[in-house]
Amino acid sequence: MSQHTTIYLASGSPRRQEILTQLGVDFIQIANHFDETHLAGESAKDYVERVARGKALSAMESSDYTESLPVMGADTTVVHQGQPLGKPDDLQHAEQLLERLSGQTHHVYSSVVLAYGDQLWQSTVETEVTFAKLSKTIIQNYCRTNEPMGKAGAYAIQGLGGSLVETINGSYTNVVGLPLFETRQLLEQASIKHALV
Repeated sequence: MSQHTTIYLASGSPRRQEILTQLGVDFIQIANHFDETHLAGESAKDYVERVARGKALSAMESSDYTESLPVMGADTTVVHQGQPLGKPDDLQHAEQLLERLSGQTHHVYSSVVLAYGDQLWQSTVETEVTFAKLSKTIIQNYCRTNEPMGKAGAYAIQGLGGSLVETINGSYTNVVGLPLFETRQLLEQASIKHALV
């Protein structure tokens, strides 16, 4: 199997782009139009796996898919007490999500997919994150930075939100949105060039 030197990335996330750049992967961003609605009774793991696959396969079917290259799709979800917490609708919703996570342990799942032709490689990672007990003032001041917007669970661990986290058990880059170790393994399985090969 010949080595690919470029892939399509079916994600608009700046964090995922930074991590792929860190890995030395040459990529072209491509849009996907996959419906990310949560299905009734679907577990968090099943959800992130289905959405990551859907993003990659949707991108392969788009008119922007003009070169025969592997496509990477990824999805991250934050789960507290079995319930997925999506991205906040507004700052008030962000405050509610952070109040819920305050002093609690939650789980972050990311699934990464590489699709090429009729082949598909997938890896899913779970990380346990425990928040410190947060005062109302800290939550409000954090929300005023606007950082929670567009972030699953209303925080960015790689930003100021990292100061809210007391402990983390598992992959840090998974919480950022793309687990580095597992992504490198997938790249190697799919014969894609990166900085270490």
